[in-house]
Amino acid sequence: MEDLRPNNTKLEFLTLAYNRFYDLYNEVMNDDYWQKDEWERFSKIKQAFAIYAELLNYEPIKHVIEQLKTARPPMESEIGSELFKFVRNVVSHFPFFNSWDAVWVSKPIINWYREGLTIDRFLKKYEGHKEVKYRFWEEKKKRMTYLTISFPESYNNESKIFLNQMISEKEGVKFSFILMRQIMDTQVEEVKEIKE
Repeated sequence: MEDLRPNNTKLEFLTLAYNRFYDLYNEVMNDDYWQKDEWERFSKIKQAFAIYAELLNYEPIKHVIEQLKTARPPMESEIGSELFKFVRNVVSHFPFFNSWDAVWVSKPIINWYREGLTIDRFLKKYEGHKEVKYRFWEEKKKRMTYLTISFPESYNNESKIFLNQMISEKEGVKFSFILMRQIMDTQVEEVKEIKE
């Protein structure tokens, strides 16, 4: 296997991406974050999904995603790659909304330019897929949270697909951040927390 250590350019990008993601992660995992204005929350959530989607292009992270297909619970690889990329694409390509709960797409809107692109392929692939149940433990709060990730029952010209019906804002986003961080942390030797 070739040496996958990052060159200086990749290292600079990775440092910027990881630092910003970790800052956003720490903010989102704090209970005070969920009292903020919905636009501020949505803006930061969009940033984190965008950063993570870019990191999915990094070869060592691609290997981790492949390993998840055999080593983790069912659908974790697909959630950690395809679903998160779908979310990033929806909020990036359809920037018409001010909050997580307001985001929706439909087949005609998705395909306004051309059919068969990433969002369209994802929805065709997972249309009618059974829901996936997860739980996560927040160590600092000694709290277990349960959530369900759902997929659209139908994907046709009449259906309207709301993001919050697939992944809830608070529990779903926190879970997403935790899974993203677990995947990203596989490439980090040490994380230094800076106390303010």
